[in-house]
Amino acid sequence: MDYLPIFMKIEQQHCLIVGGGAVAARKADLFIKSGAIVTVVAPKLGNEMTFHLAQGKIIWHMNTFSTALVSELPRPSLVISATDDQNVNLSVYETYRAQSIPVNVADQTDYCDFILPAIVDRSPMTIAISTGGRSPVLARYMKARLESLIPHSLAKVGDILGRYRQVIKDRVKDPEGRRYFWENLLNSGTFLNRVSKDQIEEACHYLEEQMAITSQEDYQPVGEVYLIGAGPGDPELMTLKAHRLLQEADVVVYDRLVSEEILDMARREAERIYVGKRSRWHKVPQPKINELLLRLAQEGKKVARLKGGDPYIFGRGAEELELLTEHGVSFQVVPGITAAAGCAASCDFPLTHRDYSQSVSFVTGHQQAGAEKIDYARLAQSGDTMVFYMGIKNSAEIQKGLLTQGINPNIPAAIIENGTRSNQKITITTLERLSKTIQAHQVKPPSLLVIGEVLKVREKLQQNLKSVSKGETLLEVVAV
Repeated sequence: MDYLPIFMKIEQQHCLIVGGGAVAARKADLFIKSGAIVTVVAPKLGNEMTFHLAQGKIIWHMNTFSTALVSELPRPSLVISATDDQNVNLSVYETYRAQSIPVNVADQTDYCDFILPAIVDRSPMTIAISTGGRSPVLARYMKARLESLIPHSLAKVGDILGRYRQVIKDRVKDPEGRRYFWENLLNSGTFLNRVSKDQIEEACHYLEEQMAITSQEDYQPVGEVYLIGAGPGDPELMTLKAHRLLQEADVVVYDRLVSEEILDMARREAERIYVGKRSRWHKVPQPKINELLLRLAQEGKKVARLKGGDPYIFGRGAEELELLTEHGVSFQVVPGITAAAGCAASCDFPLTHRDYSQSVSFVTGHQQAGAEKIDYARLAQSGDTMVFYMGIKNSAEIQKGLLTQGINPNIPAAIIENGTRSNQKITITTLERLSKTIQAHQVKPPSLLVIGEVLKVREKLQQNLKSVSKGETLLEVVAV
């Protein structure tokens, strides 16, 4: 982050605006709404600032700013300079910066100790949006989007919750217990629906009913595990339910394939525990992960177990739940978009097509000791689109196994690295050249292997896209 998002109380505190034009007036308006005592220094005032003056909302010093004037002004908590004179702006910045007072020079981020964001006001709830000064237009665009999504009734919700906050605090001593109470109240829907219909008395009555059945001193949080499919990498492919549960979790246990963007969706206070595994290097063995989930849940914590892709497709999700069910721990499974579906969509080819393949096989390319080997004979006879997870290391064996069963050596093959992410890369080759291509391009996990005639559909789609001058959205390499 370029700036720390923070809400500052400036009620009845002195704040200074240098400049009397439209930009300065808009800045002054925010100070006024926040209850500040606003002083304006400017040789003249524009219409908007004159209106503030007429209403008695500002104190006007009819002067051009100078260092000599500073001693006549009250010491401000915040300063904004919004004039057309750069020398004045710099003088304001240097003068008050030397006194360790935060300064904002309008539209000049190099001279901003703080930034005034775009605001969605549902007081007492306030949502601030900032682009770090890079694009005020983008911030206003996001403000408009949020204004249309967030009901004005949330202002009343904030008032009601504030009214009962101390009551709940006195009733439920455990901080986590209080959080669960508020989360359950809001997630139920009943409370919010009544407020949205302006049924304030009924909403308060419902809150009090829930409060009456809430344990007091003996409150014991009940642990639960959320087995969440994080998808192939793109955070926008997470489901709404996954996002909601991630926000409720006390602890997030995550794999190597879970992106930073997805981890950032968790609430800030949640503990994060990494249990990722790499080829030939297992930081946390699977049995230890299972025991970790059990222990955390038995401590009364809500545990989000984040797994790349879908937890039930080569994700060992069932193994992790088995121990939980033996001990009676509650759990929820949230499916995720598996790598095959995500990569196929982002790379412009289907997994099935009536002209090429009527079925698809998901195959693990990583063979554990004692595990049953891949049935290449069945794959060769099926005509399936073949998707190999974790198959980079054993690509030569996969290639040999398929060719031995008589599959056409010229059948298309795709190697997809970092599927659905911003650095996604697809390399198109053939089965005959598969392992050499992987070696030549030094392909590393996370990568997916797709073999099948359906890849010909991508070629057609790409030709159509080029014919309408649509640019590529991913890096493609065609192996030769």
